[in-house]
Amino acid sequence: MPVRRLRTPRKLHELLYSREKPQELLNSKPRLAKKTAPAAGTDSQAEPVSEWGTQAQKTDTSKSQTYGVDGSVPWETERGPALKDAEIASEVTLTEQALRQALSPANDIIFHRFRFFTGQNALLVYVDGLSNTELVDDNILQPLITANVSAHSSVVAQVTAQSNFVNLDLVAQTYTHVADVHKVHLFSEALTAILQGDLVLCTEGEPAALVLSLRLRADRTIEEPGTEAVIRGPKDGFNENIRTSTSLLRRRLRTPDLKIEGFTLGTYSKTPVALVYLNGVVTPSLVSEVRQRLQRIEVDGILESGYIEELIEDNPFSPFPQIQNTERPDVAVSVLLEGRVVILTEGTPFALMAPINLWGALSSAEDYYERYMITNFLRWLRFLFLFLALLLPSLYVAIITFHQELMPTQLLYTVAAAQEVTPFPAVVEVVLMEVTFEALREAGLRLPKAIGSTISIVGALVIGEAAVQAGIVSAPIVVIVALTGIASFTIPRYNFAISIRMLRFPLIILAGTLGVFGIFVGILAIIIHLADLRSFGEPYLSPVTPLDRAAWNGTLVRPPHWLILQRPLQNSKRNRVRAGEATRPKHRLPQRN
Repeated sequence: MPVRRLRTPRKLHELLYSREKPQELLNSKPRLAKKTAPAAGTDSQAEPVSEWGTQAQKTDTSKSQTYGVDGSVPWETERGPALKDAEIASEVTLTEQALRQALSPANDIIFHRFRFFTGQNALLVYVDGLSNTELVDDNILQPLITANVSAHSSVVAQVTAQSNFVNLDLVAQTYTHVADVHKVHLFSEALTAILQGDLVLCTEGEPAALVLSLRLRADRTIEEPGTEAVIRGPKDGFNENIRTSTSLLRRRLRTPDLKIEGFTLGTYSKTPVALVYLNGVVTPSLVSEVRQRLQRIEVDGILESGYIEELIEDNPFSPFPQIQNTERPDVAVSVLLEGRVVILTEGTPFALMAPINLWGALSSAEDYYERYMITNFLRWLRFLFLFLALLLPSLYVAIITFHQELMPTQLLYTVAAAQEVTPFPAVVEVVLMEVTFEALREAGLRLPKAIGSTISIVGALVIGEAAVQAGIVSAPIVVIVALTGIASFTIPRYNFAISIRMLRFPLIILAGTLGVFGIFVGILAIIIHLADLRSFGEPYLSPVTPLDRAAWNGTLVRPPHWLILQRPLQNSKRNRVRAGEATRPKHRLPQRN
């Protein structure tokens, strides 16, 4: 609903304290504050009280529309939108009452009332546990209360001579020892700053607040990523603090072209999210598309980057990931240098990278640190085991069930003798053992690390041996399933490996019903789906289709660094040059006479 801009502090107080609907209050006229007569022996400067503050206690709650606990009105769904443009009151008492009404009950929020050295009333609000309270006394309270700083003596005398009033601009420039300080005028901005861990300082007579950043950083230390371990390469990784993650990128890319845009996602979580790209390298249309998708997210909370991944990917019904994740800063930097973007999320060490293609899922972080000949051998080995992980069980089922003539005679006799004692057909045996192997792998991940791997390995050996001895499955089935499991472990990206493991089951069913023809039908369906799949508009099979010869360095082979002269065409169309001709060996080899 349209909300008129609220300019009077009294209207802010009425909306916070009244039990009427926000729209009825917005349409009503603002009421002037009443001042209480000073009692004998009390301070002559009586605090203004709100007429709505006393009436709210006498209002019949049975006639009011309430939504929260104990008759309270939720902030994000009811009062927050109505007070989006409400300004901060110039009276400290009204500001404190408004903040208490919005935040209470909250025993971790500190409301500290004190007076400046001029006798001026002030209010300091912060969250205990999110703000660094050890620095509050030395950097904020002591300079404002005592002002016993020799360098400020002339300023103190000047302020004392001028009606005993200190504005917030003078406080920020002279009396606070905090680097990150800014002024806000809206009530919603002050409330958001408090909940983010900042300190909010309000003073009597000024309709504004000072936000002082003294956040308490209780972060996990920078450690080696557990999901992307390498033998050679950097050993640092992202952590749950988004500022630590951005600093790791800044250390590797010391250029003003490294741009970091900030977003806040989640109605209740208010999760900070950063969009990182390299200006001049990335395509502007890609940045604009990612920015628009992030801005369109409307959800109550973002707890991990996986939430964002599902909300911005192109095809949510595809088993293949269209956005890659990583814990390694060096991988994120390599992606930025290729003209792609990185998305960092507060509360998780996993950064998102987009766009991606099929071939990047088979690349390891170590591929560009070892010599290119070793890397190419390992990459071809991964491609071989990728096909084994996807097709080996289904090929075995198809050959045993329909195409026995394809097997050598001696091997056929061995397999037939093993199948003779089992009560189930080959397709049932393979599905049964695959499900058991996946269950053991999942159990090994959920158990404590000290015993997880042991339980999964010993469990597989014991269950496989017992199943063969009991005649439930044949021995070749156990060998096939074990080879398939080992092959799936060679895929570097965990989310891509899960997709391959999931597609293995429909291929086994097709092989058990249609034989090799069913396998070809399944492979053809997968290829058609991959050809139609997009990652932020970029083809998933690029640079093979559409063909980009300059970008083939990251697909089947990894050429030496002195041959990687251009960036992929799909990612960077303006600045494709990565290296010069002088890097070639002919320019550094000694000349022969």
